[in-house]
Amino acid sequence: MASQIAHIIYAKKYFDSLELKKFEDLSPEEKLLAPSNKINKDEFILGCVFPDIRKIDKSIKRKDTHLRFEPLDLDFSGLTSFEAGWKFHLYCDMKREEILNKYEFYVLPRTTEMFGQPAKMLEDELIYEDYNNWEKILHYFNNTPYFDSDIDVSSETFGLWYAMVSKYIEKKPDNKSIKIFQSKQKMSIDPNELIQIVDELRKDDRVVGILKKVKDEII
Repeated sequence: MASQIAHIIYAKKYFDSLELKKFEDLSPEEKLLAPSNKINKDEFILGCVFPDIRKIDKSIKRKDTHLRFEPLDLDFSGLTSFEAGWKFHLYCDMKREEILNKYEFYVLPRTTEMFGQPAKMLEDELIYEDYNNWEKILHYFNNTPYFDSDIDVSSETFGLWYAMVSKYIEKKPDNKSIKIFQSKQKMSIDPNELIQIVDELRKDDRVVGILKKVKDEII
């Protein structure tokens, strides 16, 4: 699983890859997301960030948000823009694990601790500057419409999640912003210990190198 900044950047990379192709060369599935079509990219990115809303509401189980859209591929036919982004989140989670396992990432020290959360936070930090229009996303996340997901998520929880993510992504993550973002979640993780592990992972060139490979290879 990736964290929020990574999911947004991977979505941008996917759309960028479509724009580099000629429309007639796209697959039928890709044509549904091509710029000339009616996909709403804002809603797609909203969907990309949605599944981790469970981190602020213990009544939402992981299976509710992460065990969907089989098979996990890039076929978004029949889905709304929001649902397509949601499916893309799950697809990227799957591909990320494949890449990390290929490079034996989890053999490295401290990479499996806290459910891999420190590595996810470091990944966000490493690739943050690959996106250059965070202001647009900040505005949208702070004024987001409510989408019915068929999961019992109140509009208040929905809005709170995106406001929290907006605050987190407003600048390149550092120890302070990571700690604040983590402390607001309902996970049994000590933010201070998490930062300690992030600091250690930052100093490991092997960890940094493999996390950067995820961005290069996921799409």
